Amino acid sequence: MCSLLVVLCSQKVLSAERNAVYAPADSVLVERLLRESKALKASDNKVIFFARRLIGKPYVAHTLEVADPERLVVNTRQLDCTTLVENVTALALCSAKKKYRFGDYLSLLRTIRYRGGKISGYTSRIHYFSEWIIDNTRKGIVEEVEHAAAPFMARQTLRLRFMGDNSSKYAMLVKHPEMVAEIRRHERLLDGMEAYYIPKHLVKDSPETRRAISDGDIIAITTSKQGLDIAHVGFAIWKKDGLHLLHASMTKKKVVEDTEPLGAYLARHKTFTGIRVVRIMNVEL
Repeated sequence: MCSLLVVLCSQKVLSAERNAVYAPADSVLVERLLRESKALKASDNKVIFFARRLIGKPYVAHTLEVADPERLVVNTRQLDCTTLVENVTALALCSAKKKYRFGDYLSLLRTIRYRGGKISGYTSRIHYFSEWIIDNTRKGIVEEVEHAAAPFMARQTLRLRFMGDNSSKYAMLVKHPEMVAEIRRHERLLDGMEAYYIPKHLVKDSPETRRAISDGDIIAITTSKQGLDIAHVGFAIWKKDGLHLLHASMTKKKVVEDTEPLGAYLARHKTFTGIRVVRIMNVEL
């Protein structure tokens, strides 16, 4: 049995079990949502069900940076765009597999977040979303939707450098500069990989886009920012006026389901270039 780890974070004492750090409110919420999901019909969209249950949660960055050495951090009370996607993915898969215990959720979250599903320090956590897609595709958890045809009319070539070149922006790398070399090694492993994406001028309500993107797909927003691949992530929601994004919004400081179409949201951000589309597998069971 793992020893109990107590971590003080944001003036809350968080308990840890099975190498996981969390507050009692996290386990309560997770098990409540999983119990509620038992009432879903086979035709109901589990991803959207769980994502909408988290609307209103405050946006807080760097919530995973509280454990040294690295532990699985669970924080459903405060979310950023990536932790929203990870939590919803784990919840949807737990529900599909009819696994309703907090321990089941912890196991899935660990599998999703870490390279090969194993925790072996800060650098074993997947820090770039392109690698997140690759690693979770290997695990059979997701599948990227991409075609060499409309609306996927652009290709992204990975040139990942941001963390290695900006290590001073990451508290754990400042504390442990010896980790930077390992971060750079993983950046180089992805160098030159390509993916098709939908350029932002084609993110509109068209037959091609409706065929390509389904409700609950993960939307990964590509960027022209040097050294980065993905600027933001969220979930696809189709409405009468087109495609919308459910996401943890930095500007609105909470999880929201945007009222404006995604195309308009992308147009307002100069460095956003388009979207990659990732589908969570086996959530319809």
